[in-house]
Amino acid sequence: MQQIVLATGNAGKVKEFARLLADYPFEVLPQSQFNVGDVAEDGTTFVENAIIKARHAARITGLPAIADDSGIEVDALQGQPGIYSARYAGDHGNAEANLQKLLTTMAAKTDRRARFQCVLVFMRHGEDPSPIIAQASWEGAIAHGKSGDAGHGYDPIFTVAGDSRSAAELSDDEKNAVSHRGKALALLVAGLKEKGIL
Repeated sequence: MQQIVLATGNAGKVKEFARLLADYPFEVLPQSQFNVGDVAEDGTTFVENAIIKARHAARITGLPAIADDSGIEVDALQGQPGIYSARYAGDHGNAEANLQKLLTTMAAKTDRRARFQCVLVFMRHGEDPSPIIAQASWEGAIAHGKSGDAGHGYDPIFTVAGDSRSAAELSDDEKNAVSHRGKALALLVAGLKEKGIL
């Protein structure tokens, strides 16, 4: 079974990826298992940041790496928080503070349209000049309050398009079938098959 390092310290993402890749001959290992620290995400797009993270993890571990860069874009905020979603309230990874700041910022807005974006990058090795890149989005809207206790991040305030529930009220299987990450992973798997990696 091929070991792949997942370039994140986010426990929710590690769990989600392990579940999404359960049917494939991969053992998904978090970068923390190899004492890989965070790298400065100084790109200006989701694609740039995902490449930075994947290359960093692959170089240090010597293993193939998958990195995810994702976030939520709100139309009324000109696409913010976007690439700053994980540190929207100032502290990186403080999900509750980020969520509360977005609710407060959106309080008077009538246009609630939003989407999650996900970019996945697969690097065969640290110097891979042609990483496999997959990108997908998930349309919805910002709710006026929290609902549901599944998922992570902004899920409790993201109302799914065509559904009255929040992303945090979906079962794992329901979410994986329609989410930005689930769709991006399907595209990534197709790319891995095309390259003969799977």
